Amino acid sequence: MANGEAAMDLNDFESRLEANFKGKRVFITGNTGFKGSWLSHWLINLKAEVGGYSNLDRTKPCLYEDLELDKRVRQYVGDITDYIPLSSAILDFNPDFVFHLAAQSIVSESVSNPLETFRTNTLGTITLLEVLRSTQYQGVAVLITSDKCYENIEKVEGYLETDQMGGKDPYSASKGAAEIAISAYLRTYQDAFPKLAIGRAGNVIGGGDWNTNRIIVDCVKAWEKMELVTLRNPNSTRPWQHVLEPLSGYLSLAMALLDNVSVSKQAFNFGPNSSSNFTVHEIVNLLAKQWPNCPGVKVANLNSQGVGLEAKLLSLNCEKAKDIINWESTLTLDETVKLIAEWYLARINSEDLLQLTSGQIKFFTSQYRRGEQN
Repeated sequence: MANGEAAMDLNDFESRLEANFKGKRVFITGNTGFKGSWLSHWLINLKAEVGGYSNLDRTKPCLYEDLELDKRVRQYVGDITDYIPLSSAILDFNPDFVFHLAAQSIVSESVSNPLETFRTNTLGTITLLEVLRSTQYQGVAVLITSDKCYENIEKVEGYLETDQMGGKDPYSASKGAAEIAISAYLRTYQDAFPKLAIGRAGNVIGGGDWNTNRIIVDCVKAWEKMELVTLRNPNSTRPWQHVLEPLSGYLSLAMALLDNVSVSKQAFNFGPNSSSNFTVHEIVNLLAKQWPNCPGVKVANLNSQGVGLEAKLLSLNCEKAKDIINWESTLTLDETVKLIAEWYLARINSEDLLQLTSGQIKFFTSQYRRGEQN
């Protein structure tokens, strides 16, 4: 970010986070996943009490295990679509904040298993809404969907929060359907969700992601074995952002819900400036420069199932988050890639990942910026 006037005082940002989350109970669905693990670690550093709700499915390797979160989170095990255990967990934990991150997030997996994708992403969101409604939850709730909830016509200027929901593949459609369900609940039960808002972000990258069909993960796994990495869609453009970017948005949105009831029942995009989009090939080349003795890349034949469904251009307009909750993207792509290489190389070299991850959060907060005040 170029404008120095937009910089938030570091102590102000950190003190606001600690003032709002220290000693508070924060409940995260999908807490054992990539974003959920980063968010849990950040909140624990802020001295919040974190409760997590997740099934037993985990990646191998697993960030949740690398950060020893099984020792630091009050873990509840269950399916996000199962009303009784989810309701029991929320009633038992009695959270001040709820962050809904549980999802099936892989496009190719949605093509192979559309039923499970719709069940998790759409019905799972509905189940949580019904639990919050039936338990008369009065705290803050931030529900995370995706930038792929929009009907993607490869709009150059980026999607606004008011643009049409849609989806050409099961994953995107399941997120668009979740948004429609949220809207129906908010309009039908108008007094049931006093402090609920929606966050939309996508193409999150960062250390500790081990999901399949992720370009950064593919690079790490190939290069660790001194093999070429295969690029499926080298010219596809994405709004790449470090995982801490949208998480800072979710936390900022939660704090805004505490301060300003008018923010409730709104959706917010969290992503980099649309002019900062880069192709898959460009981001891989940046990562290769940070990787010792990097073997390089090759381009695949595009004949695998689901590849043709991946959009070539997808970007968000994030002016609303800047104008209303004073949030905007902070890190440059170079900074993002350096943090990613640092994290994975540290793991390969058996370094202290708790300390490293905390250090990266500290670096991020030292760079944190907000939108200009109106």
